[in-house]
Amino acid sequence: MDIIVTPDEAQPQRGVLRFKTRAYACVLGRSGVSAAKHEGDGATPLGRFPLRRVYYRADRVQAPRTILPLQITNAHDGWCDAPDDRAYNMPVTLPYHASAETMWRNDHLYDLVVVLGYNDAPVIAGAGSAIFLHVAPEDGEPTAGCVALARDTLMELLAIIDHDTAMVIEPRP
Repeated sequence: MDIIVTPDEAQPQRGVLRFKTRAYACVLGRSGVSAAKHEGDGATPLGRFPLRRVYYRADRVQAPRTILPLQITNAHDGWCDAPDDRAYNMPVTLPYHASAETMWRNDHLYDLVVVLGYNDAPVIAGAGSAIFLHVAPEDGEPTAGCVALARDTLMELLAIIDHDTAMVIEPRP
């Protein structure tokens, strides 16, 4: 069964994430959702994306119960967001010679991160990178293109998904 994300009609940076009989408030990209996602546009991509793996900060959260592969985040973890680099939209070790997002953040957004299978099979330069399901900002601000949930909700969701679960991000109603 898939996770379904539907943007709010009035506030496209907010939405509802549904899985089985549960529904949770979520935060989306600052530009809402888009079928034509590109690097830096702030949009959450539309489509169906597999759940690849979970990164977590072991110094801040316990390892989640999940069927997904787990990886502890460390201070040298990054994610390449430079479209012209051969490691575009892939994990890298920091410092890195090209632009890369830091996975070890001072805020709590990446304390728990699910890598979505967006633009990774194959990777298309400039089509967008680092699209994750992660912890929502406490102030409710939109993301740079990811889907975000309250940390406890994300932990709960990870415990009930199965091997066939993917995330489906739908257009605005």
